[in-house]
Amino acid sequence: MKMITGGVCAPKGFKAGGIHCGIRKNKDKRDLALIYSEVPAAAAATYTSNLVKGAPLKVTKDNIADGYARAVICNSGNANTCNKNGVEVAKEMCSLLAAELGIKSEDIIVASTGVIGQPLDIEPIKNGIPALIASINENGSTQAAEGIMTTDTVYKEVAVEFEIGGKTCRIGGIAKGSGMIHPNMATMLVFITTDVSISPAMLQKALSGDIKSTFNMISVDGDTSTNDMVSVMANGMADNDIIDSDGEDFGVFMKALNTVTVGLCRMIAGDGEGATKLLECKVSGAKTQNDANAVAKSVICSSLLKAAMFGSDANWGRVLCAIGYSGADVDVEKIDVSFRSAKGEIPVCEMGYGIDFSEEKAKEILLEKEIEILINLNDGDYSACAWGCDLTYDYVKINGDYRT
Repeated sequence: MKMITGGVCAPKGFKAGGIHCGIRKNKDKRDLALIYSEVPAAAAATYTSNLVKGAPLKVTKDNIADGYARAVICNSGNANTCNKNGVEVAKEMCSLLAAELGIKSEDIIVASTGVIGQPLDIEPIKNGIPALIASINENGSTQAAEGIMTTDTVYKEVAVEFEIGGKTCRIGGIAKGSGMIHPNMATMLVFITTDVSISPAMLQKALSGDIKSTFNMISVDGDTSTNDMVSVMANGMADNDIIDSDGEDFGVFMKALNTVTVGLCRMIAGDGEGATKLLECKVSGAKTQNDANAVAKSVICSSLLKAAMFGSDANWGRVLCAIGYSGADVDVEKIDVSFRSAKGEIPVCEMGYGIDFSEEKAKEILLEKEIEILINLNDGDYSACAWGCDLTYDYVKINGDYRT
């Protein structure tokens, strides 16, 4: 497994691009992105569990019901959610693009992100599609990643190279996400491409299995978005024997997919709105996988813990508090907690009780940009990891006038 550059354009047969078409007021911000496969691709997706769903998700679900797609189009600056004509606009985005590309509109994954409840004007998109198509190229992943950003401060892309059956294969992904991050399915918007030959059913199995330990384990602010979606297109151009059942090749594919998704998870959490630190909670020694997941997610979601990390305060009691209301089956008198960063590691709690430690050393550790919260429940063999960020003054500033 080797990390490579190229994002969604790293796999064979994929091109991408992005432009400013006029949805966003700032002309320096791209607001329309496209990913295109030269050949039909197996497709899979997962969607938000929020009952209020963006119109593009409904259209995408119908479009890829047959298990195949050729392109992804995504706009930023407007979520196309809670609009009476939202479905019609999303379908028109597909139709306009399909006509220019010479493909079926049902072979398009469509997505939108931005403000909820404001009508999405189709005219800027309609006028921008020719330029959008002209922008796509084999090195266009970064432009597409920029085109889907909203309050993100950095673009997010990852790619890996690996072998299946002696064939060189690649998986790449881009993502957007900074606020309204607390999934119960996927999170934000994530678009993944691969040149692996795999059946739609196995592709969906891989994605649905992966998100349980990756995207479902992120939280920035506790709000589950209306537009969350993760999609994957696999065009088979690596020419490996098709993966249509469980086995060694499927295991290799799952590992590669997980490498990409974990990388994107860390980027999303670290770029949380107003964040100054990436938090990674690692839980070990749980009785069950559900217990491990519950503890890790509860800690990473704690506003009090997040605020303490912003202040570099080793307030380990907030960790224990979050474990206590997580719903996990734990023995409090077995719990060990420590904090770790590039500056070292410091134990702060053993067997559920506080221990003497250097506040100065703890402060030095917690001043770093990436903090690990290590929890050993000492009660089993299961483990989990969750990602989040600190809670800062800037989070309130960003969301105080997000719409206006």
